[in-house]
Amino acid sequence: MLIEMKVSGLTVDPVTNTPIVILKSAQENKAIPIWIGLFEASAIATELEKIVFSRPMTHDLFSECLKALSVTISKIIIEDIRNNTFFANIYLKHEDKEYTIDARPSDAIALALRAKAPIFVNEVVLEKSRSIDFGMKITELDKLKEDKVKEFLENLSAEDFGKYKM
Repeated sequence: MLIEMKVSGLTVDPVTNTPIVILKSAQENKAIPIWIGLFEASAIATELEKIVFSRPMTHDLFSECLKALSVTISKIIIEDIRNNTFFANIYLKHEDKEYTIDARPSDAIALALRAKAPIFVNEVVLEKSRSIDFGMKITELDKLKEDKVKEFLENLSAEDFGKYKM
């Protein structure tokens, strides 16, 4: 089952200083954090903030190329997690043909925002993301902290992030 989600905000992992994009569902009150690269976080943040540069950045360039070729992004789906890595697909449409392109979730999200295309997450991803191995053993205290973090993430609203600029 697919769950439609929106970018709720961007934050930074306090331990690794790695950017995290938070996706949150409107109707089901579910959230998922995805660790991403700095460049992709910047591409997402600039689109969220409607910042326009004098020269096109990579995601803007690709988006403009798609438009020039009359190709639309119909949706993106974050399909799976394997070996602690998220996998996404970008669904393109040109005339009567549809294409599916493998992509990193961060790139897919950056393009979906530019195309105003819906973002979906496979329910399997939500289930698997609850047990991502971060290379540390979880004690009972850590388990309690993990549950609190999950509860915190699931209850985040867009207002909790404010304006985040990179």
